[in-house]
Amino acid sequence: MIVNMSEGATEQEIEHVIERVREAGYQPHVTRGTQKTIVAAVGNGRRHELEALQVAPGVENVVPIAQPFKLVSRQTRPHRTVVDVQGVKIGGDAVVVMAGPCSVESREQLLSTAQAVKKAGATMLRGGAYKPRTSPYDFQGLGVEALKILREASETTGLPVVTEVMSTEDVDLICEHTDMLQVGARNMQNFALLRRLATVKKPILLKRGPSATVKEWLLAAEYLLAGGNGDVVLCERGIKTFETETRNTIDLAAVALAKDLSHLPVIADPSHGTGKQSLIGAVSRAAIAVGADGLIIEVHPCPERALSDGPQSLDFTAFEKVMRSLSEPLRAVGTTLKPRVAASA
Repeated sequence: MIVNMSEGATEQEIEHVIERVREAGYQPHVTRGTQKTIVAAVGNGRRHELEALQVAPGVENVVPIAQPFKLVSRQTRPHRTVVDVQGVKIGGDAVVVMAGPCSVESREQLLSTAQAVKKAGATMLRGGAYKPRTSPYDFQGLGVEALKILREASETTGLPVVTEVMSTEDVDLICEHTDMLQVGARNMQNFALLRRLATVKKPILLKRGPSATVKEWLLAAEYLLAGGNGDVVLCERGIKTFETETRNTIDLAAVALAKDLSHLPVIADPSHGTGKQSLIGAVSRAAIAVGADGLIIEVHPCPERALSDGPQSLDFTAFEKVMRSLSEPLRAVGTTLKPRVAASA
């Protein structure tokens, strides 16, 4: 249920409602706007006691939350959430581009990539330290060594870093070295991991699972918000369908739908969404056109030598070309790319 406070509600009246929500067996989540305050009652409690708040001083009305994802829903937060990652604002007035290799393979590889993507206009650096691979014999990542290289690249270029976390045991270590933690598609419904990440003070990038509905995706985000971490960015990275010509089927309608249903920022992953270098530019432009708040793109100095995801990785020249091609859709939707000013060159 949502308790909408009236425009002139006093702080005392708001606190009274919060206390009554707790007494009814619910957890109150408060959103304070410039004019009105909303108190969302989440959990399983005594509904009739909430409904009785309709007559409490300072209450405008009490309405049910239509969706099962209570805190993620736009009902509980009409204004869009902006997630700040070391000064890069995702969901604000600019499209954010995260770029870098699928896997950190060496110091030279990552540092050269970081410099190249920054020069082309990327605002964040991505790179895998721990890689979930379909085959146990494939390259699994450099682990701690990769995390140290990512931190060095970030300090050198000023680009904040996002990398994937696969296990609850690795959360603290990864938090020490990176600025944003990615939950990969395979772990979208790893509820133990989601509960653990809900307790950290780092933004989370939550990828949609390959067979997940939009509702399941948003409910996964609900785990994070319900546990106390509201800095969540959703990522559409393609789903499994009957199509075999692309690695996945990128669902751009889901980007628009997620933004319609939720206040959280939504970005798109054209690399995993297509699996083909030749399609990344077109899908990137289309994602911006439907309202994506950002893109995450795989870039490698020499894709044919990449230890993972070479066919969907762009070299430096191709990435720069894609970035230049974004100007028209950016202008069409009234936004822009605003590269973050680095602390050091």
